[in-house]
Amino acid sequence: METLLLLLTLFVIAIFLGVELITKVPPTLHTPLMSGSNAISGITLVGALLSAGAGSGILVNVLGFIAVTLATINVIGGYMVTNRMLSMFKRK
Repeated sequence: METLLLLLTLFVIAIFLGVELITKVPPTLHTPLMSGSNAISGITLVGALLSAGAGSGILVNVLGFIAVTLATINVIGGYMVTNRMLSMFKRK
């Protein structure tokens, strides 16, 4: 129970820190920040693939599949947003 409380507290602090950091970023840095976020999401996708293919049981496989699906959606959506932001800077 103590470990769960510690992890939950850490998660809540990370959420608040993330919101504070994102709101303080100037608009000119959003594209590089999004590219870095996509790289991190790619690493998450690799970890999800490894856990899905571990074969440690049906629950691990199902949770791994869900993680792969959500990480893939995150990566594709991130690249679409980055592409749209970069197209705003192109001349017509």
